[in-house]
Amino acid sequence: MDKILIRDLKLFAYHGVNEEEKRDGQNFYFDIDLYVNITKACYSDNVDDTVSYAKVVKTVRRVFCAEKYDLLEKASQITADAILAEYPDVFRVDITLKKPEAPMKADFGWVGVSISRER
Repeated sequence: MDKILIRDLKLFAYHGVNEEEKRDGQNFYFDIDLYVNITKACYSDNVDDTVSYAKVVKTVRRVFCAEKYDLLEKASQITADAILAEYPDVFRVDITLKKPEAPMKADFGWVGVSISRER
């Protein structure tokens, strides 16, 4: 199975259940796996024969930063929905959304959610 990978995409946004998270914002990190047949692009060496990860990043930034969500679950879902809607060659998307600056009294690297959605 072919995949296009996007790792540690850093976006600043205003998501969280706490008021200060929506007011001050924080960094979030995405890992995204796009399941797509890239065979044609492997031979043609033409970006038009694949899914442009640069365009996907623009889509993710646009939808993730457009609203303020309480939950990472909701933010992940709207991101997956947008990718599947805008890129018909993607038949499955896996998203891990990490929140390393979550306001918790604990020593941790990050908290987050992972979702998988397909057509």
